Amino acid sequence: RDGDVVVMTGKYEDRVRALVKLNSFVDSYLFVGRMVDPVVLSQLETTKKAGNAYTLLAAKNSSLMVTITLIFIVVAVMFLLAATWFGIILARQLVTPIGSMITAADRVRAGDLTARVEGGDQIEEFDYLAKSFNRMTSQLEEQRAELINANRQLDQRRRFTEAVLAGVTSGVIGIDERNIITLANASSSDLFGVAQEKLTGQDVGEVVPDIVPLLEQARTRGSKIIQGEVAMLSRDMSRRTLLVRIAMDRIGEEVKGAVLTFDDITELQAAQRNSAWADVARRIAHEIKNPLTPIQLSAERLKRKYMKEIESDPATFAECTDTIIRHVGDIGRMVSEFSNFARMPEPVLKEENLPLHVRQTLVLQKEAHPGIDFEITDMCGDLNVMCDAQQIRQALTNLIVNSTDSIQDSGTASGKLHVLITMDKADGHVVICVSDNGPGLPKGHDPSRLTDPYVTHKVRGTGLGLAIVKALLN
Repeated sequence: RDGDVVVMTGKYEDRVRALVKLNSFVDSYLFVGRMVDPVVLSQLETTKKAGNAYTLLAAKNSSLMVTITLIFIVVAVMFLLAATWFGIILARQLVTPIGSMITAADRVRAGDLTARVEGGDQIEEFDYLAKSFNRMTSQLEEQRAELINANRQLDQRRRFTEAVLAGVTSGVIGIDERNIITLANASSSDLFGVAQEKLTGQDVGEVVPDIVPLLEQARTRGSKIIQGEVAMLSRDMSRRTLLVRIAMDRIGEEVKGAVLTFDDITELQAAQRNSAWADVARRIAHEIKNPLTPIQLSAERLKRKYMKEIESDPATFAECTDTIIRHVGDIGRMVSEFSNFARMPEPVLKEENLPLHVRQTLVLQKEAHPGIDFEITDMCGDLNVMCDAQQIRQALTNLIVNSTDSIQDSGTASGKLHVLITMDKADGHVVICVSDNGPGLPKGHDPSRLTDPYVTHKVRGTGLGLAIVKALLN
């Protein structure tokens, strides 16, 4: 090629020759030769080889960089894979016990307290955590078993208490420290005329106002049980007397609540009063009845024997003797009422025509009270019932006399008395109703005391008529 120099060596390494083409001349070359040191030639050859090697290396530089880069990438990927594998192993050692604990915790949350976490982990902290978790679940399982057992016992006691309270005839109420009713049995509901569910949550002072002073007394006293009597109005507005026992629930000096028992002793008190009055009536009848007949006979004899001999004032003499005889008769009737009340005969039951006896009794009273319009309504016709006819007539007579006296005491111009006889077909009971147009009961009168002995609002009443009627019916 033009411009290139070709260096040639000969057989002997002490001479160097060079050949170069001359561009200015056609087919002309310049050949030059010179003697040189063989060392120089050797160095020149070495330099030439180094240059060739460098040229070759420069030519392969890009492929070498790619190779080195690939080797670096492979090594980096290997290190990354090794780190990832090591991380996975380490994460597995961390996640596995945590996952087991999460699974066990979910089972515990679902209510399975038998869940346990396996221990023996190489990580000491996880092993300690697993043991602590297992101890916790074991304690929870034991406590739940104890709670279930305690709840079962409480439920059994509750059912037993409810069964006992349901069979108790006394009213039982439980209250808290604020006097709010927390428990009420069926008898208390019947006693106060309020449904059980409505009683719960009410203040006991609103249900029985008169019990508040007794409750305050029970709180201040040191005794655990206190007893007293309170009065209340029933649904029919009759006055009832309740025997109340209060058992305080105390923890130390603090009152946590109380249990109140109520017994309706109205009938018991009435029976005690009747018994006492019957004894009094028996004694009075015995003491008064003996001299009555001699007094009446003496007065009648005085009138017959000495009436003709009295010349100064025979009218006064006759009036005095008649007064004695009349009042002795009144006292005799009163003594008879005392005797009837004190010693009620046993009924003799026979089949009787009830409407017939009612009409006969009414006829006798019509004759005795001509100024009163008597009326009877018989809804049963000829009706035979098992009864004591004499006692039925006595009870009916007392009712009618009570009505006629009320009409006469009130000064009613046209008295009316109506007797209604009906029969309840549902239970077969016969009802005899006596009504009048008198003034009725005075305001403020307690209906529950209406049949008590010696309770009367009539001018000439003894208070035994309705008491005898009640005794006969009982």
